[in-house]
Amino acid sequence: MVNLKKYNDVSKLFVIFLTLFLVTSCSKQNYQVTKIVGKQFPITEKENQVTEIENFIKPYREHINKDLDSILAYCPVTLDKSGKWQSTIGNLMADVSLMRGNLVFEARENKKIDICLLNSGGVRSILPKGNVTARNAFEIMPFENSMVVIALKGEQINEMVDFFIADKKPHPLSGITFTIDKNNQSKNILVQGKPLQKETIYYVGTNDYLSDGGDNMNFFKKAVQKFYLDYKLRDILIDYFKQVDTIPVITDVRITVE
Repeated sequence: MVNLKKYNDVSKLFVIFLTLFLVTSCSKQNYQVTKIVGKQFPITEKENQVTEIENFIKPYREHINKDLDSILAYCPVTLDKSGKWQSTIGNLMADVSLMRGNLVFEARENKKIDICLLNSGGVRSILPKGNVTARNAFEIMPFENSMVVIALKGEQINEMVDFFIADKKPHPLSGITFTIDKNNQSKNILVQGKPLQKETIYYVGTNDYLSDGGDNMNFFKKAVQKFYLDYKLRDILIDYFKQVDTIPVITDVRITVE
């Protein structure tokens, strides 16, 4: 006679085992990264470039180069940063930024920019003699800095002039003139040809880096008001190049030393 009890016990064990197996297999598994393997595919060296990648990039590169190398104007001499207090490229950049920045500022705020101050270190290249292109603008201003207008009282304009004298660098400057006396102090400060008034609000165009006190220009932190023009300095240069036929060489005296 078959022992049914024995078979029933085996069946129960099988069912329990199968249930545990199914529960375990369906439970959430936690995985951990134990190894990362990478491989470098050089595409910058011509001999290692993949043909498919080069063929894909080529039309875009040619289109960009065509835009960058299109002739926009002519520069009669090389403009650079040489000079103790002023430079030819600094004068150009400050004047152009003030002029074209005003187009936006006047339209939006019905106010005029009185002064433009940029930093000499932000000018990264010369403007060479010859044909001028958009590529020149990218070389001069490779950063993404945009123009900001800062409202400052005359007292802070005084601080700005004192900083300029102490820093002894040809920072691009426009809209203001002053004299440095024998004691290394400022005098005869004129804004747009008029004597500086301590309580008057003046509008100073600069870039977004300096507007937050960059390069130790902490006087900008005392702003009465701040206006973002959303106009990149590089685009200001490019728009100006498109506007003129020949780049002027600006050598008027803005800072006089006794």
